[in-house]
Amino acid sequence: MSGSPYRNIALIAHVDHGKTTLVDGLLSATGVFAAHETPVDRVMDSNDQERERGITILAKAASVQWKGVTINLVDTPGHADFAGEVERALTMVDGVLLLVDAAEGPMPQTRYVLSKALGRNLPAVVVINKVDRPDARTEAVVDEVYELFFDLEAPDHHIEFPIVSAIAREGRSMVGVGVPPADSGLGPLLDLILETIPGPAGDPDAPVQALVTNLDASDYLGRLAVGRVMSGTLEASKMIGLAQASGNPVKRKLSTLMGFDGLGRSERQKISAGDLFLVAGFPEVQIGDTFVDPENPMPLERLSVDEPVLRMTFGVNTSPLAGKEGSLLTSRQIRERLERETLGNVSIKIGPTSSPEVIEVAGRGELQLAVLIESMRREGFELQVSRPEVIIRTIDGVKHEPLERAIVDVPDEYVGTVTQAAAPRRGTVEDMRPGDRGRTIITLTAPSRGLIGFRSLLLTATRGTALIHQRHEGWMPWAGELPTRHGGPVLSDRSGVTTAFALDNLQKRSELFVGPGQDVYEGMIIGENARSEDLPANPTKAKQLTNIRAAASDDAIKLTPPRRLSLELAIEWIAEDELVEVTPSSIRVRKRYLTEGERKLAAKRA
Repeated sequence: MSGSPYRNIALIAHVDHGKTTLVDGLLSATGVFAAHETPVDRVMDSNDQERERGITILAKAASVQWKGVTINLVDTPGHADFAGEVERALTMVDGVLLLVDAAEGPMPQTRYVLSKALGRNLPAVVVINKVDRPDARTEAVVDEVYELFFDLEAPDHHIEFPIVSAIAREGRSMVGVGVPPADSGLGPLLDLILETIPGPAGDPDAPVQALVTNLDASDYLGRLAVGRVMSGTLEASKMIGLAQASGNPVKRKLSTLMGFDGLGRSERQKISAGDLFLVAGFPEVQIGDTFVDPENPMPLERLSVDEPVLRMTFGVNTSPLAGKEGSLLTSRQIRERLERETLGNVSIKIGPTSSPEVIEVAGRGELQLAVLIESMRREGFELQVSRPEVIIRTIDGVKHEPLERAIVDVPDEYVGTVTQAAAPRRGTVEDMRPGDRGRTIITLTAPSRGLIGFRSLLLTATRGTALIHQRHEGWMPWAGELPTRHGGPVLSDRSGVTTAFALDNLQKRSELFVGPGQDVYEGMIIGENARSEDLPANPTKAKQLTNIRAAASDDAIKLTPPRRLSLELAIEWIAEDELVEVTPSSIRVRKRYLTEGERKLAAKRA
């Protein structure tokens, strides 16, 4: 066991394999929750969207003490869309805790994050979680983990990883394969971390080098730089240099220095090589900068992350209903919010467009962009966004597009549905194997363009029973034209309030997105019809009043409940000439050009 007083370890796993639950258990086992009667469930998922979606979006750190050693735990996202968070988290650690479900085995995001960890030569402790599941197949999953390491061409010393069996929900663990005893606790796992994960290699007496891997903010201290001291020692009240990409280092006295303490932060006088830090007083700091010795500046290599593969536009809301539901409406406010996002999220890129009121935003995937839009609407923004489109590269003079690998977990009766849906999208089925009882796991590759909208299509076709996981696989030659959605939009041809009488007539030939009593405007999409062309309609038409009574005409109107589009479904559903209008309380879909005359002019110009 290394004699260092620190261990820095990242937890990596696929979505819903129990990673954040295991962090809760480790915090309880080491006494962080001792002062509380009831531990906070999923305490590391502090973001509202993380709790609602049941996923980790932001990499976060906590610190625990075990047998005199400080163990810094970094909880990383499981979705490949949040690759920037993963990349930054791995620069802060010396090893990884690879968590795998005892029934599901390694999944696509497990593979993605593990490949990044092996690329940084980080040793792993493998934790087989949920070994008490009735459908657990622990030994077979261990074999699959070995196969995963072989597929990733891991060196021999990484393949000889220790294995822990755990039930994270109950805080139980044991070394080896089996079901941990009821009184085992998580001590065996913590002991194995101390034995397996090396201590930091930095020299506390060398010139200081502290890499900034994340940014935070405080109402009292302003911008906070978060990262790891690679060598030397950071000391409060001493002069320090900040080496930036732009050139000469900024020199300033280090006014506030903090470290992680359990779930909180505490002020420190000094932080030595190997430990994690938070520094205030440098408003110009950016991710990738290095705090250096002002007399002997030696900046570290800047962080690099995978390039974005999807882009979409964010613009000012120009609908007739603009300004009624949000408080942040202008292009300046939207641009400033996106610029703040790029400071803390290195995998998001923004750029100009032909219009000053529209900004191009590029990211790693639909989910990442949807999370950003959802955050903005909750902050009071109104905006309109376009359908995502892939970023094209020219490689050796040939046009290439992003390639995605998708893992689809469906009930056995829907296997044919998946393969039929994938074929016209240039999808190739590469593997098919049994999953949980009565389910099949299908692995396929397809152009990223082909998988835009694929999720919502499958969820509809399988009555919400499909589970889909995607990750970027590389680049492939341009696949040519791909089919678009089957149905065309039903357009409101005027502004007003919808009536049950008008919608009753429309629902006979279309699926509606609106109910009675809703505000609509000309060019707003109120439903989907069976044909591919646009269908203008009047959803505000009222029943004509007469003094003649007839039993047949007075039948009660029975409306089918409208199809409510979530943000992700709306972004996937729209076509190139359509937009999603996003406000704090509404999500609407509309044509880019609202009137028929404008649409005809735009078609002539094209």
